[in-house]
Amino acid sequence: MSVAASALHGQVPQAWPRPTTAAAVQAAPARVALLGTGTVGGAVIARLASWRGTAFGERLSLVHVANSRRAAVGLDGIAPEQAAAALAESSQASALGDIVLALEGDGARVVIDATASEAVAEQHAQWLAQGIHVVTACKIGQGTSLARWRAIREACAQGGSGYGDSATVGAGLPLLRSLRELQAGGDRIHAIAGVLSGSLAWLFNHYDGMRPFSALVRQARDAGYTEPDPRDDLSGEDVRRKLLILARAAGVALDASDVEVASLVPPELAILSREGVDAALPALDAPLRERYAEAYKNGEKLRFIARLERDDSGRSSAKVGLESLPGDHPLAGGAGTDNKVAIWSDRYRVQPLVIQGPGAGAEVTAAGLLDDVLRLVG
Repeated sequence: MSVAASALHGQVPQAWPRPTTAAAVQAAPARVALLGTGTVGGAVIARLASWRGTAFGERLSLVHVANSRRAAVGLDGIAPEQAAAALAESSQASALGDIVLALEGDGARVVIDATASEAVAEQHAQWLAQGIHVVTACKIGQGTSLARWRAIREACAQGGSGYGDSATVGAGLPLLRSLRELQAGGDRIHAIAGVLSGSLAWLFNHYDGMRPFSALVRQARDAGYTEPDPRDDLSGEDVRRKLLILARAAGVALDASDVEVASLVPPELAILSREGVDAALPALDAPLRERYAEAYKNGEKLRFIARLERDDSGRSSAKVGLESLPGDHPLAGGAGTDNKVAIWSDRYRVQPLVIQGPGAGAEVTAAGLLDDVLRLVG
């Protein structure tokens, strides 16, 4: 069964939730703190601005905006279209300790973490324990140590708060929601496999064995598909975090060390400083050319796959790396930066449920974040 970016079981799912009248809006809007004003954070602000004067906009009040250097606070709310200017003119230093105070007041309280900060992720459990909802696209919270993942779950129970994580995998595609809803309906997940990196999807959708792989990596980096240091993508570590999040949502409590990762970065490239990476990228070419030639000879395609498997006794295995897939494999297709994930379960034992759609992009990520906010504030 195939699911496009916004279609599940053949139907277009509604947002979580979508009010249609002013009567559906709570008397006191939720108070929102946005951390991070880069590409994703900027898209969140733009989406909030587009909601001004609508039922959506009336449900949320942006009271705190911060980047790594400074913060802007408006206890009566900051107009989203003025947030960038307010931040630029602010003399207040950014401090995580100020956020709880800024959120005080009537209505639900929400922190939107649009950063990739370890320091911010460390605060998630503390905010949750105080009854503050946390919504994030950052994988550091739930995709690293098992202890931190458990701390977040315990803090939610303690504070009666919610953790919005839809944007951590697949930029808001209905992946985590589908896994949780399948289990809530009594289904058991047997396996998950997928293309979880938009940058690696783009690379292997375009690689034809003729052009040097290093040239393609440079093109992807210059287009913003990879991180500034492409080793961050090629190492598979980002995919490991996403697989951990999916596995834990499927009821398999893996730790990071339980996932076997086959990096595409050769040792001679891994040891270099960031400044020396570009000149050494051709070290990727020969190994990838050989892998491509072998796959082509067998009528197969190269895809960078994250894979979780669980047998009937409950034992599981997880791995991340480059695979050669038959041309008719559910994960062999796709285009651009699409993520594509197959789920096998009691219900989908022979033919998997397949979810596909844009797995990267500021706009879809921001939409996923704000969908979670709306769902949590009710």
